[in-house]
Amino acid sequence: MTYETAVERMFALGHELANTPSQKFDLEHMRVLLFALHNPEQRYPAVLIAGTNGKGSTASTLAAILQASGSKTGLYTSPHLVRINERIRINGNAIGNEDFAELHEFVDRTADGLVKKGDLPWHPSFFEMLTAIAFEHFARQKVGFAVLEVGMGGRLDATNVVDPRISIITDISLDHQKFLGNTVAEIAREKAGIIRPAGVVVTLPQQPAANDVIGNAILDAGAKAVNAVPFVPPVSPASSAYMAQSPRTGEGHVSRYPLQVMGREILVETPLVGRHQLRNVALAIAAAEELKNQGFPITADSVERGIRETHWPGRFQVISAQGDWPEIVFDVAHNPAGAWALRSTLSACYEGRPLVFVFGALRDKAIGEMAEILFPIATSVIVTRAENPRSASPLEIREASHRVAAEFHDAESVPEALAKAQGLAGADGIIVVTGSIYVVGEAMRQLAVRI
Repeated sequence: MTYETAVERMFALGHELANTPSQKFDLEHMRVLLFALHNPEQRYPAVLIAGTNGKGSTASTLAAILQASGSKTGLYTSPHLVRINERIRINGNAIGNEDFAELHEFVDRTADGLVKKGDLPWHPSFFEMLTAIAFEHFARQKVGFAVLEVGMGGRLDATNVVDPRISIITDISLDHQKFLGNTVAEIAREKAGIIRPAGVVVTLPQQPAANDVIGNAILDAGAKAVNAVPFVPPVSPASSAYMAQSPRTGEGHVSRYPLQVMGREILVETPLVGRHQLRNVALAIAAAEELKNQGFPITADSVERGIRETHWPGRFQVISAQGDWPEIVFDVAHNPAGAWALRSTLSACYEGRPLVFVFGALRDKAIGEMAEILFPIATSVIVTRAENPRSASPLEIREASHRVAAEFHDAESVPEALAKAQGLAGADGIIVVTGSIYVVGEAMRQLAVRI
């Protein structure tokens, strides 16, 4: 089977959220599949990360710390920006095309056999297949550790079959209500499903409704709670020590501050910019310290180096002005909480600069609320759509944003939107590409930005 055929067959299974709950949300089916694969997920220690926002940032930072500590580290995240391979990485390197094709054929053939024998009622979903491929890849490559981001929810997510050394819960807010519930408390219950009896949970205080649910889940499980608050620096977003031009690339910004870690002061220098990212970095540091307590060879030096070397594209990723293009910011703010985080960071980094937004979102997102948060700070907004059947049209975005007074421009494709943004921004403006991860990914592909 070729790589192209494997990818085509994966997407033929339908979008990862398109399966009915009875199909997607059944861990017993995932366990049957993994048992037939000889349980690859049991061959290495793992950390499992759930939450609404910040899962990927926390996961990529912790994986970089583990790699800097000498561990061959697997990282499983979702969704992807440009290529499906991005979701499965070892020491920062995405799975190769040949390996992906081979593993897809192996897992697909196993699944088909299980369906024929009646051990599975139907073929595994897109996300179940991809999760099994990731587990098998990590096992075959003999990783020393795996950092796993929950796809959606937690309790019934396909990743939740592992027995994690640590469960991490990032910030929780409203998103995916169709699947997870209509209140923060209901969503928090799904996220808290990754907590294990007598396990370890790393988290931070957040909305009261989420705190109550997570706290009670920890008590009911007899789990150990690790609070990451000591690793959140008391730094003003306006402080010059908080954000600075990157000394490594001269591109974009970094957050830089001193912090006491493992008995000594280190200099945290993370390319993940924004006050919200300080919370995600704190979760990764707290998890690293807990893993050190469990016997893993993590040091303050490797924490410092890992944070500095973290690579997580599309999260306030800044591309410096070059040629006819002005400075461009890519950020996958796909829900209201993410929109507030983006607005705060833009205000800290670019106060007084003209901002031209390229915005697109999926139809089931809180488009109106995101528009009310982001569009008031824009000089103009180009509404567009990604090549995804779930994308809202420019007209639908305009209608959802009717309460916002903004200078709107329509573009039927991301390349058209970028061309319009280039003309509107001029030499002094900033282009901000945001909303759907699919819009950000298409824009990065169009501009040949490193993923």
